[in-house]
Amino acid sequence: MEVLVARIGKPHGIRGEVTVQLFTDAPEDRFEPGETFRVEDAAVSELTVAKARWNKDILIVGFEQVADRNQAETLRGARLFIDSDGTDDGDDDSWYEHELVGLDARVDGESVGKITALRTMAVQDLLVVELADGHEALVPFVGEIVPEVDPEGGFVTIVPPAGLFDLNTPGSNQAPDDGDDDGAAAEARD
Repeated sequence: MEVLVARIGKPHGIRGEVTVQLFTDAPEDRFEPGETFRVEDAAVSELTVAKARWNKDILIVGFEQVADRNQAETLRGARLFIDSDGTDDGDDDSWYEHELVGLDARVDGESVGKITALRTMAVQDLLVVELADGHEALVPFVGEIVPEVDPEGGFVTIVPPAGLFDLNTPGSNQAPDDGDDDGAAAEARD
């Protein structure tokens, strides 16, 4: 299955290099010279990495097919994909979204819902779980909270901290009504 690796940003310099917004945990592996990507949202259908380097925390990439800044400008917003079946990440704790979506979410062996998405965030990834009652829960995708992922068995095990599944339910962000406000308002009117 194809997975999104990066989105091309603005040109960098006059030699056809571009910045990229990364959607991969292994940019050093993905952007080695000779690596080829399928491209969407651009006039070209394929790009091959000629060189890649870091400028502070921004990855700058040059492609064999892009010679100057004008060509680089036409790539702005293009998305770069690879075929995940042909890659070997060598990391047993890495998962693509398509491997997780549809898995049963279990707490203490009991189903509480289904995984509907994986949100890749700057600090940590979040599993989106549609709970049995129809509400959505965001679960930090860390080993302490999601200790087991079993795609063959069709489930993930979740050890939720207290209140995790209640965070997005209606009224969960409301302070409990202790009745003091109504009394104060009634006294103010008297």
